[in-house]
Amino acid sequence: MATKAQEGGQLATQRSRLGPPKMFKVLLLNDDYTPMDFVITVLQRFFSLDTEQATQIMLKVHNEGRGVCGIFPKDIAATKVEQVIAYARQHQHPLACIMEEN
Repeated sequence: MATKAQEGGQLATQRSRLGPPKMFKVLLLNDDYTPMDFVITVLQRFFSLDTEQATQIMLKVHNEGRGVCGIFPKDIAATKVEQVIAYARQHQHPLACIMEEN
């Protein structure tokens, strides 16, 4: 039977072999109804972007159909998606927010 010190050493060795967590992109999708100003507000509020960065991403969403808001570990990305969707629905906008593996 292994001692506590040996078990701790094995556990530390196992943990050190693990790689970094998978990262996920959070994206906004274009629609014909959500105002551009609202998208900028969402980007500033939930992704801590300044006005210039938020405007650039909003224009990418508008012109290309989708734009990356940020890259996060899975749990944080999922939370941000839920927050954005809830905020958009609260303000009666159909803004779509998704996440996909990076």
